[in-house]
Amino acid sequence: MTTIDDLLALVPPPTNPIDASGDWTQVENALGLELPSDFKSLIGSYGLGQFVDFITPLTPFGSRNRLLQSAQQLLETERPFREANPDECPYPYFPEAGGLLEWAGTDNGDRLCWVTGGHPDTWTVVAWNPRGCYYDAHETGAAGFLHGWLSGRLNTTVFAANEHVTAPWFEPFRELNHVYIKLTDGRRTYPERLRVLREALSPTADRGGYGDEDGRQDHFDATELGWRLTYETAYGHRIRIAFPPADEDQVRSTLFAAIRSMGCDVLSTTTHRGEPVWG
Repeated sequence: MTTIDDLLALVPPPTNPIDASGDWTQVENALGLELPSDFKSLIGSYGLGQFVDFITPLTPFGSRNRLLQSAQQLLETERPFREANPDECPYPYFPEAGGLLEWAGTDNGDRLCWVTGGHPDTWTVVAWNPRGCYYDAHETGAAGFLHGWLSGRLNTTVFAANEHVTAPWFEPFRELNHVYIKLTDGRRTYPERLRVLREALSPTADRGGYGDEDGRQDHFDATELGWRLTYETAYGHRIRIAFPPADEDQVRSTLFAAIRSMGCDVLSTTTHRGEPVWG
């Protein structure tokens, strides 16, 4: 059986986790439920942040209080759809008996939920895509699911496998702007363009990547600048960058100069929500 200690060994936690501690009794009283012990240890160890820039556990502490917010809104949010499409909703929703209770979310809008009922340390995980009504049940708890998916031993039909990240990481929360820059192809090869980009932002550090017949994707940090980047052709030719809001002018000038050196032109710049920026 996978434990929280296995997850901690696989993914080192931050030295000073954010929003990691508080009154669990108060949280459980607000929910009317005791929560699994591995989840309490998970939040206590990692706090607010993301695993491999994708999965965000919902801490109940701090100003955001995401766990309680999700729990309080879930049933009422999903009730109209369920009434119109009962066959698409195989599970009840918290606070209904045995209802799904969200404990983490993904950058794609997927939800990781427990099936509540019985002792909390026996709760299992359902991965859920609310947009397409896809549900995928797993006979494991929160720590076991994360360890399995991050290590590549567990897959879900709801989102992609984690097969391309050989050294998974956890990034504590920071206030960051996220911008997507769509590019023309240019004459240089992908490896040449990537080299030019990383030299413009050096020093950099790898954060994983992959390549197949559909394209490539490389994740890296600009370590002294504190910027996180993905350069890819897997989902269109683009650069994705996350950076502190105060760095916006520097990001724009640095990246636009690098893109010219790559032999490319900028087609569009948007936020991760698709809103135009830097017009």
